[in-house]
Parts: sequence; structure tokens; C-alpha cells
Amino acid sequence: MNKHYALIIDDERDIRELLTLTLGRMGLIVETAATVAEARQRLAERRYALCFTDMRLPDGSGQEIIALVAQQYPEMPIAMITAYGNVDAAVEALKAGAFDFVSKPVDISVLRRLVQTALRLSDEKRSEQATSVGKLIGDSATMNELRATIAKVARSQAPVYIAGESGVGKELVARLVHELGPRSSAPFVPVNCGAIPSELMESEFFGHRKGSFTGAQADKDGLFQAANGGTLFLDEVAELPMHMQVKLLRVLQEKAVRPIGAHAEVNVDVRILSATHKNLARLVELGSFRQDLFYRINVIELKVAPLRDRREDIPQIAARVLERLAGDGGGTPAQLTPAALQALVNYEFPGNVRELENVLERAVALCEHNTITPADLRLSASAERTAGTATPVAAAPAPATASAFAFEPPEDAGFPSDLAAAVAETERAAIMKALEATRWNRTAAARNLGLTLRQLRYRLEKLGIE
Repeated sequence: MNKHYALIIDDERDIRELLTLTLGRMGLIVETAATVAEARQRLAERRYALCFTDMRLPDGSGQEIIALVAQQYPEMPIAMITAYGNVDAAVEALKAGAFDFVSKPVDISVLRRLVQTALRLSDEKRSEQATSVGKLIGDSATMNELRATIAKVARSQAPVYIAGESGVGKELVARLVHELGPRSSAPFVPVNCGAIPSELMESEFFGHRKGSFTGAQADKDGLFQAANGGTLFLDEVAELPMHMQVKLLRVLQEKAVRPIGAHAEVNVDVRILSATHKNLARLVELGSFRQDLFYRINVIELKVAPLRDRREDIPQIAARVLERLAGDGGGTPAQLTPAALQALVNYEFPGNVRELENVLERAVALCEHNTITPADLRLSASAERTAGTATPVAAAPAPATASAFAFEPPEDAGFPSDLAAAVAETERAAIMKALEATRWNRTAAARNLGLTLRQLRYRLEKLGIE
């Protein structure tokens, strides 16, 4: 079994001894340094499994050490030792490339968890990383840069904010960050913040105790407890109401939650990833999203480019989608004619990859002889459906799994009235079922149906549903 070496950089003798004793009991061989100069010499002499550095040193700062490690020893996790409550220093360390931070006075249980996580990260195989990042399809410069950034931020424990339009694949990016990091064997818990009714949010996020409110018939763990040791992905984080933003900020600061009805807090070890298709900085300016929370979840920002900005990736993505659709149906992949492929490359795709999947699924169902022509794509219908409503942060058209709602026949289609009535009744039943399942939360119902909220409102009005 390989020996793990750890380096402790701190000018306080008591801290060095405490960390040396704790890490030694965990089976590590510990070496120490009291200055930046000593640390540089140690790092040049040996490869360490992990490193701790104080923020302030006699001949410099811990930031210098973090920058050096990020540049010359990127495979080594490094954690900052900060004064209690010095959040700004911790955030700056994470931005500079630190794996995590620990506050003085050092909590031994927190330190042990941090070390265990760091060792898992240090032992990861880079070949596995390359395979996982390959799930992002495309060889454009934009995608290559995104892959490299994901591999870099995955080794950190800093909160990551994933920005991008609807349909670009923000959850896929979040999953990759999780899979490439030291928490990959622990849970990845995604939650759509816009799909949880406001009055149930606190219970869903933090859990509750039996009898704490009407209907609480048993203890229930929340999403934070479910993700303990792993990653919690807050999708559409902009939809959080203000009272939940306050509570989330406190959890991020204290790393503990208090279930409803509980008398004590429960420690949680969770990495937070978040995303939204909205302009979160603009919402901060408008006062609908807390600035302090924005800074805490946006320590590292990943921007996912829209499909129209990487058109050279469209043929590769389309081929992969057609292979998947053929696999689902047990047949051979449909083929795009050169004209059809060119039509896809020229199209704006306001709904991004999700819309491309939807367009191709519809085309496979409509095409003859397993060959897709421009007419089968019906891109003009898609453009008409989104014209005037798509913005850089607009909701995407229906995903591939909701193709029943993805296309509306033109007014002059000539369908007999009885068929139109049957279609309307089927649509009404599906919408009512979705609304009842989400307790009449229209945003959540629209998402489950694969519609935008605007599309659902139109159908509610058309069908006379109040």
C-alpha cells in the first residue's frame, strides 16, 4: 500500500502539532514548513497527497502557495487554514484553486472528513476523468475549453455556478463536475428549485421531525441530508423565494441544517452546484436575488455556450442523438441528407441541444425510408413556435421526452372535427394529470409536460381550464 505524504505550512507551532498528530493517526506521513521559502523547498523535493497552508506567513501569504500549487502541482489538493469567520479569505483561496478551507480553531471531525475527501481526490485516475468528460459532445474550441475547465474545478470543493440558456446541458455539466471529483462515489442529488411549492421548500431541503406540523407523521430527511458526503445540484436557483435564500446562505456558512421541529442542528458535508437560465447578476441588481448568496454560490462560474455559437458541433451531436433514438427503437440510425444536415447547421436553435433532440425525434417519426430530409425537420414550425419569445435566457421548447406536445398542426391542416375534439380531450387529460401531480404548480406542470410556461398558459386558455 502506497504511503501518503502531507505537508503542513503554518508558522504557529501548536497548529502544526495538532495537524501532524491528527493526520498521523490517519496513517499519513506529515512534513511541516513555517515559511513560504521552506514550503517551496519541500514542494520541490517531494510529491504530496495533500497540503494545508495558513493564510498569513512570516515571509508571504498562503495565496502564494496556492498559486504555486495550481500552476506546478495541479494534481495535489491544497486547503487553506483561515481565521474563524474570515469568509472573504476563504472565498479568495477557493477562487485561486484551493481544494477547501478549514477555520481556526480547527474542528477535528471536520478536518478528518476533509482529509478523507482530499485523499480520494489525490488517488483518482486521470484516464477516468478523460472518459467522463468525453460525455460532452463536440470538438469545437468552446467545448474543449469547457472540458478543461470542468476537469480543473472538479478537484476543488468550491461552489460552482453554471450559467447558460435553457437546453444547453447545464445538469450534464454539473454531473460531470461531480463524477470527476472526490465525491463521485457519494450521492449526486439534483433538485429543480422551481418545481417545489414555496410552503414545502423548508421541509424538502432541511427535513422535519415527526409531529412538527400537520401531516408530519414521521421523521424525514431533507435534500441536504440525502446529499451528505456528495453533491447537491440546485437547478433554476433563481426561483428560490427570498426566505429560502436567507436559509440557504446560513447553511452554506455553517455547514449545518436544522430540520423543522428539531432542537439541534445536523452537520452536513455537501458541495453545492447551482444553475439557472436567467441572468442572476441582473436579478441581484433588481433586488430579487440576494447579493451575498450570489457571491457564495458563484465562487467559480462555468459558462455553457449556446448551440448557435458552436455550430460545428451540430453534425456530431445529431449523429449521437440518431444513434440513441435507433437504440431505443431497436433499429438502424436514420440518415440525414446533406441538405437536412445543412439546414440544422444554419438553424438558430433557441432551445439549444434539447430542441435539436426534439427536432430529430420528430423527424425520425415523420421520415420515409429512414432518411431525413429538410421537410421532415419542420424547422419553420419550430421557428414560428419560438419567434418573438426566445431571448438569451428564454425557456427551451419541449424536450425529446415530451414529443406529444412538441408540434401543433397548422390551422388549415384539414383535420376532421371529431379528431380535433379527441386530440383536445387527450391533451386536457394530460394537462389535468400534470397539474394535480404538482398541486397546481403551473411552472412544475409545464416542465413535466415538456412545455414552456407560456405554452402551458396558452393551452389552459384554449381548453378553458381555470
